[in-house]
This record gives sequence, structure tokens and C-alpha cells, in this order.
Amino acid sequence: MTGKLPLADGETSRTACAQAVLRSGVDEESGEVLSQAVLAQRIGWCADLVAGMVSGLLVERWNPADVEVLASGQDPGGRKLPSNAWMALRRLGWTVTAPVGVRVNDRVVRMAQEQAGRVLRSAWWRAGLTGGVLATWPADPRQRTPQEWEQVRKAVPGGEHLPSSMIKSRTRQAAKFLAVNGRLPVDVFELEGVPRVARMLLLAACDRQQATIERSDTDPRRVLLRLQLPTRPDPRAYRDWTWVACPISLPPTVPASAVLHLPTLRVTGRQVRADVAYTHAVPKAQRTGHTVAVGVDWGLNTLLSAGALRLHEGGRITALGAGGQFRAAGILAKQHRLRRLSERLHAKADHYQRLAGRDERHHLAGKLAVLRDEIRHVSDRRTNLNVALAWAAARWAVDQAIAAAATVIYVEDLRSLEARGMGATLNTRLSQQVRGQIVDRIRHLAAEHGIAVVTVPARNTSKHCPQCLTPLRHCKAPDKPTVPGWKWAICPHQSCRWQGDRDHGAWRRIAARGLAHQAKTVIDKTTGHMVIRAVVDKFETSAVITKTSRGDRSKTGPTRRKPPRPAPRRRGAPSPTRPHSQAGKRPEGHAPTDRRLPRAAHRHQGVNTISTPTTGHQPRGAALGAGFHLHAHATPPRWETIPETQSDSGSLS
Repeated sequence: MTGKLPLADGETSRTACAQAVLRSGVDEESGEVLSQAVLAQRIGWCADLVAGMVSGLLVERWNPADVEVLASGQDPGGRKLPSNAWMALRRLGWTVTAPVGVRVNDRVVRMAQEQAGRVLRSAWWRAGLTGGVLATWPADPRQRTPQEWEQVRKAVPGGEHLPSSMIKSRTRQAAKFLAVNGRLPVDVFELEGVPRVARMLLLAACDRQQATIERSDTDPRRVLLRLQLPTRPDPRAYRDWTWVACPISLPPTVPASAVLHLPTLRVTGRQVRADVAYTHAVPKAQRTGHTVAVGVDWGLNTLLSAGALRLHEGGRITALGAGGQFRAAGILAKQHRLRRLSERLHAKADHYQRLAGRDERHHLAGKLAVLRDEIRHVSDRRTNLNVALAWAAARWAVDQAIAAAATVIYVEDLRSLEARGMGATLNTRLSQQVRGQIVDRIRHLAAEHGIAVVTVPARNTSKHCPQCLTPLRHCKAPDKPTVPGWKWAICPHQSCRWQGDRDHGAWRRIAARGLAHQAKTVIDKTTGHMVIRAVVDKFETSAVITKTSRGDRSKTGPTRRKPPRPAPRRRGAPSPTRPHSQAGKRPEGHAPTDRRLPRAAHRHQGVNTISTPTTGHQPRGAALGAGFHLHAHATPPRWETIPETQSDSGSLS
């Protein structure tokens, strides 16, 4: 199901992806109903044929000359290469062939060329990065001098705005190669080697002769995918390929008016997952002209702190409420435990590998295989936890913008954040937070509502007062102003005296800076994202929040009479005398309620929502069956109901 999406004024097209599972199929030639396992087997046969052709093409073309030709965008005759990878490879004459005796149609060859072309195109950027790092190899790979940093950024394409973490990771990779081989690698193709090929089918490279997708006329959530699959691992003729119809149930997030595209099928064990791409119309986000903005600040245990500001005529900026927090201490603690477990497993596996060497019959070979399986299992757990956390945090941040009627979300540009000076544990936890995933998902969710997401420079957002730009004085807590710390901020200026949570002051500075610099918002040519690259002193002086006074609360009439509080039910007779025990006895007081305490997941919310408890965090939900969401505490959207206060602590009550 393809076609042109009609767009109205102020709308733009947006392409997203929804995941589904192929649970059954019907062979149209024989009428046989295929179970999930049989369907996965037949799709796996086709994926193995494609993977074999992709591997052969990558081995042949994995070199600097061929990758440079493909990345140049022009063929030897000077004509522009098509955007589709399979068409570009055919223009260059890079063909693939099926194994001897195996018969496949041209559409299967297209899928192989498309997958190989995407891998080769993605290698060009890594080749430029690796070449710049190797050309300016530092005297000490662990710590570059300022001059060496300037040299490597000039040598790397686009190095001016490249995060330093990427350069450091590529440096560590080359340093490991140097330690093993005694020399630096020549280029990225020697450093990485030929990449592994995933078992997948890129049906987007096919036409109706290989695969089709259509929506049901009665239920827009039901889709029928038809594709040709082999009936044996090595099809000898075209009669060994038959059409198979696979029903798919789309998630409710896919609009009924969306245009569907052919999916990508991925074989995982005995299941086949389909990544269904679709295009639908969304409101167009604007670069400038914003009057209400939400600022988002990052933290360690308080993962996100956010709040809304309003820009008035004349440039005056005021706060809308006290803001809120998304706390994920329990999830981040679990993530930290899984990371330490993964490190121990890797260390143990490396020790077994050194003892066993290359002897496949060594008595430790079996234990090493078990350890590697466990490492993959822990890695999957960490990945799933990060994905769930990123979606939950992004959904909360976008909900704050929707509740405040904001048209833009300003976030810190922390790509170059380097956690140093806080100890090994805190440095590692700060470095492994999923900031990039959260920002990507915030952009994804905000695009549905036409909300722009703009990154702003993070310089001095937590250092200066949001109301007068005076450097703040930090202490441990509001009741311990003389104890050194970083959590609580106090403005020393006598005419201001603002104080509050450090993160709450930071989101105010971020949103105010974005509103003041919105004329400097540009679209990055590489990523297509909106960014504010630098801070201008002229605009920064106006990025202050005006204090708002509360309305007159003077008494204008008699106090309204309130009904008295009903007395609690008491026992009619004293408690019976019982022998003393270690647990003691229940004191006299309220009558028993005769009901069981609810499970942890139902104390504050359902199992599929984020909790908003009134007490401190108690990470006992997993043991009681509550799972992920009891460990993520969030402030609900309530901007218009909270007056601006001179001092706030970000309470969740």
C-alpha cells in the first residue's frame, strides 16, 4: 500500500516505524496454514540466501577505493547515483550472484544489494573519523592536549561539532589494536574488518512481484502482507517459490490515514518481527515565534527536571509553575548492577579464553560457551531496560509540553559531557545514561504534535541564577546552607535571593536561553535537527526570569465555616489481653478495615502507568510483581495550578 500523502496548509509528512510480529501465514498455492515456527523457518531460508549474497559482496568491496566511489555520489561517467542503494550498486556494476544451483528472482537480488549498499555507505563516515584520528595520533592516547584536540577536530570531517566521546572511543579502539599488533591500523577497514550480516529481508527494495501490503477495508488495524518464500532451503527452480499471505495486527499508534510501506522482516529465533514503516501528516514545527517553552535538564538520580516559561511582549520572561521531575533512581540502580555483572562476566570469559587458547577441546570450552550466552542475555536485559526508560522519560517530557501548551522543547546539548572528578562510580553512571536515546524519542513523540525540539549550549546553565545571572552558591540542602554540596542553589545577590533545587534552576536557564536565542535557531544539515550553536551576549543578558508577585490575599469578608472533621471509628471495647511476643500486639485505635493491602503496583497507579507516590522511593516493586513502573516516579502536569514561588524544592507531593 503506497501512494502520495495529501497535506494541508501547515502540515508536513512524517515517517515512523511500528513493530509487529508475524504469527501465522497461509500458503496460497496449497492452502496450508503455516504456524509461527514454520513461517519463521521459511523466511529464515530466504534471509540466509540474502545474507550469503551480501557477505560475498562485502568481502569483495570492503576497501577504501570502492567505498569512496559509492560515497562520492557519482558514477564513472559523472552522473549522479540514485538514492536507493541497490540502484546505485547496479549503476556501478557491482552485481551479486546466488549460489550454484540455487534459483532466485531479481527482487531477492535487489534486497541483497540494498543491504550491502547501506553497510558500505555507512562505512564512509567511520573511515573519515578513523583516518583523522590516525593522522593526528597523540603522544598520550589516554589524554590529549588542547593543541592535539584542535588538530584532530580539523582532520576529522565535521569535527568542529563532533562529540569528543566519539573521538575518544575511536582512539581507544585504535589503541587496543596497537597493543595487540604492535602498530597502528592502516584504516577503518583493517581496524574493523568485514562486518557481520544480519538475517533480515529489506522488502522496501522489492515491488509487487515479490511482496505487497494492503489494509483491511473493515478494520484499519489489520494488514495483509503477501510475499514469495522458498519451500526449501535451496530452491532449484521458480516452482520452489510460493506466495504466502501473513496477517499483521498494527498497534493503535498507527493512524488510520497513514500510508503503509513494505516492512523489514527480522528473524529472531522462532519468531519473525516486522518493522512496518508508515507516513502520516503532522503539524509542522516552527523554528521561531515561540511564546511558551519547556526546558529540560538532565540529572543523575533525578533523570529529568522540566518546567515551562512564557515570553511576553517586550521580552519579559515568566515561569509557569514550579516545574516537575522524572526520578528513575531505582531503574538506574538496576542498570548499574547489570553493568557490573556484565563487567564481571566479561572478565571471567577473557580469563577462560586465555587459559583455553585456541584449543576447541579444552575442558573450559563448554564453560566459556555458557559464559558468552549469559553475556548476551545480560546485554539484552540492559538494552531492554534502556529502551523502556528512554520511552518513559520522553513520554513524560512531551506530556509536560502538551499540558503547558508549549510549542518548543529546549534541551541541553550534552553530547560532549565528560564525567570527571566525581569518583569512579558516579563518573561511570553519568557516562552511561541514555541521554541520546531520550532526546531521539522526545523528537519522535513531539513531532506528532508539531512541537519543535531544539538543543541549546549547556554552558553555565547550572552555575548562574535564572533571575539575575549572578553566580550561584551551592550547598548540600536548604537547611544546611554552610555544608558544601551541589544539590541546593542559593543566589547571593541581596536584591534577588533566589534559591531552589539546582536542576530546577537549570531548566529555567535552559528555557530562558532558548526563548532569548530563538532567532539563532538553525537546522543542522547533517542530522536535520534544530540547534542553537552558540550563546550571544546580547541575547543572554535578556534571558532572565522576571519575578512574579502573588495576588493580594488580604481578607475581604468573614471566614467560611467548614464542617467539623468526623471523629474516627473507635473500638467499642478494649483490646483483649494476650501474652506478649516479639512482634507485640496491635494497639487500640482505629477499627480494622478487614481488607488486604493491595499489591505495590496498585498503590498509586495501574501497572502500565508511571507512579506518583507521596512517599520516598522503595525499590520493592519487582519482588512484589509491580515491575518497571514502580521505579519511575514523575510529577504530573500541573503548570497552570501552581503559582510562582520564590523558593521551591521540586516536591512530588
